[in-house]
Amino acid sequence: MVWSSESTVSGLSNNSVVELQLMDSGNLVVWERENKNIIWESFDHPGDTFLPGMKIGKHLRAGIERSTTEWNSWKSPDDPSTGLYSNILNTSGYPQIFGLQGRDVISRLGPWNGLGYSGLPIDKESRIYNAEFVVNEREIYCSYELTSSVVQRIVLTSDGRTRQMHWIERTQEWIVYGDFKVDNCDLFAVCGPYGSCSINKHPPCTCLPGFEPSNPEEWDVSDWSSGCKRKTPLNCLDVNADGFRKIVRVKLPDTRRAQYNVSMTLEECEVACRMKRNCTAYANLDISNGGSGCLLWFDEIMDIREYDAEDHIYIRTAASELEGHQSDSSKKKRVVTSVLSFSLVALLLCAVAYACKSRKKKLKMKEQGDIEYALDKKNTGVQTELLGDLQFISLYKVGKATNNFSASNKIGEGGFGSVYKGVLEDGQEVAVKRLSSTSQQGIEEFKNELISISKLQHRNLVKLLGYCIHGNEMILIYEYMVNKSLDSIIFDETRSSMLNWPQRFGVIHGMARGILYLHQDSCLQIIHRDLKASNILLDGDMNPKISDFGLARKFVGHDNIAKTKKVVGTYGYIAPEYAVHGRFSVKSDVFSFGVLVLEIVSGKKNREFSHEDHSDNLLGHAWRLYKQRRSIELINASLRASCVVREVIRSIHVALLCVQHHANDRPTMLSVLLMLVSDSSLPPPKQPAFFTEDESTSKLDSVSSLDEYMITLLFPR
Repeated sequence: MVWSSESTVSGLSNNSVVELQLMDSGNLVVWERENKNIIWESFDHPGDTFLPGMKIGKHLRAGIERSTTEWNSWKSPDDPSTGLYSNILNTSGYPQIFGLQGRDVISRLGPWNGLGYSGLPIDKESRIYNAEFVVNEREIYCSYELTSSVVQRIVLTSDGRTRQMHWIERTQEWIVYGDFKVDNCDLFAVCGPYGSCSINKHPPCTCLPGFEPSNPEEWDVSDWSSGCKRKTPLNCLDVNADGFRKIVRVKLPDTRRAQYNVSMTLEECEVACRMKRNCTAYANLDISNGGSGCLLWFDEIMDIREYDAEDHIYIRTAASELEGHQSDSSKKKRVVTSVLSFSLVALLLCAVAYACKSRKKKLKMKEQGDIEYALDKKNTGVQTELLGDLQFISLYKVGKATNNFSASNKIGEGGFGSVYKGVLEDGQEVAVKRLSSTSQQGIEEFKNELISISKLQHRNLVKLLGYCIHGNEMILIYEYMVNKSLDSIIFDETRSSMLNWPQRFGVIHGMARGILYLHQDSCLQIIHRDLKASNILLDGDMNPKISDFGLARKFVGHDNIAKTKKVVGTYGYIAPEYAVHGRFSVKSDVFSFGVLVLEIVSGKKNREFSHEDHSDNLLGHAWRLYKQRRSIELINASLRASCVVREVIRSIHVALLCVQHHANDRPTMLSVLLMLVSDSSLPPPKQPAFFTEDESTSKLDSVSSLDEYMITLLFPR
């Protein structure tokens, strides 16, 4: 019992009328009618849900301190008893929000910086809510209010995910609007003390400037928990001897041992940190309106990640680690003129040195006969000037890395040739792709892939590290993907459990981002033309990387539709207008993406799919289930325990939109990505391609008999 009519409440007269009222906010309130004095309210006792208007923190009401600093998950989706996970507002140091599993910290929102939580994406002008964070002598709390008609709640799920949920009136269901965990860098302190995490790097953990791994052996095997140590110790005798290095665009570190002052300037903050021997870093407390306030860190810096945000931090660093360090600000000003003059001279010297180095490199290559041009019998060349800074690796080094292309190092076979695992001299693992003399793909495809991918940089595209051309040997060297290709997992009954639904949903998102980059955001604008499960590689964190650009085509501006007599790609992924008429466009890749999504959800190959009730392929089967409102039955059995039904249904719906027969009916990849991440209603899909034995199917079946058509075999690369 939390309250009864017989309870004694201080301050109430005998004639007071006490009411129980359910507010529009969802708050159940017991209060005195006359004075609106709140006696008890459900918002002080949150379950697994954080509603707009609810405050998590410590605050005073009517002279009585109330503390609601945490909310807990359910034990399971259908068991509301207290689960393993909780979100807490920790008020030690400068207050911040932690995610806990039991008593262990597993995640952390960065401290409030005046605009939002450091390290969490901030909604811009179109945001649908206003977040609030209050820290003063009377109260400490976080809250949020909706600024639109959207119905939203934040839920801590039984598996530890904190998700923003939106209510969709049309479908009468809740859908996921956002997830507080963006990627594996959101795990708490994954890189240890003085380590910095970046999801765009491989490996993701690096040491801050002026620091080095505390245990190099552990770092070599991807265990970064020991973190980093200073290369040069600080000067313990003179507090003014050391300096501060500015680290930009980061999630600010753990503030449990931090101190703060709301009125200090950044300059005063530096002085305060310098005067305290154990102060290791400082930053602005509030970055809005030009920055104000002071936040000081003591002892080790923990849980930093690179982030595209405005937060900067100044790390205390030994003077010898700071180039041109001067503690006296007046000396800094006098140095500026000298630095500018020196820079001009340095630029001239660098230009001369670069020209000499380039000429020397070309002469050396020519003398060795390695390349100035790669020539085959047709005298077709790859001009090295088009490759920019891409590293050339000699055939000797490639052979040494792969144990002379040993069969034991071979990890795959494709239309291009064989792929080998290798280890370069610096210890980096690589995938070596070697053109086979019997390959149906030749120099044109090699040149196409080499020139195209050397200019592409995206987290969801496989990274080309270098190349080798020696006589008729043509080799590409890529970053090594430890989890190999997507098809080796989703189509394998024993390995399929390696990818649960949240991971597969992440793969779908990553593929969409990578394809959107190719179509719209890259400098070249590319149609891949061979998107399939074997060309999606997975790194150690199961992040997808699109590979194999040998069949890709560049296009410029709005000229994004072309026709060819040589149809290339893989059956089961090719769009009908491309297979039958040779017309390809960005919508050809959209079709392939849709097939991939259905394969990821079902764990079945489109071309090899069979069902006892009909003879349709996977697209046709998905279409039948959709029309019968049974789409969830498409999901692979291994995903049932981890699936989020709304995400699965939405993914299937988007996939069906992508595989429609006519290219004009398919969405662009930008629309696909927005549909996957938003809560907007989706248009109904039309019948997918190849659903019935119509004219287009008959024409497709005749493709393989034409000599001018070439379809690559389905092998992992």
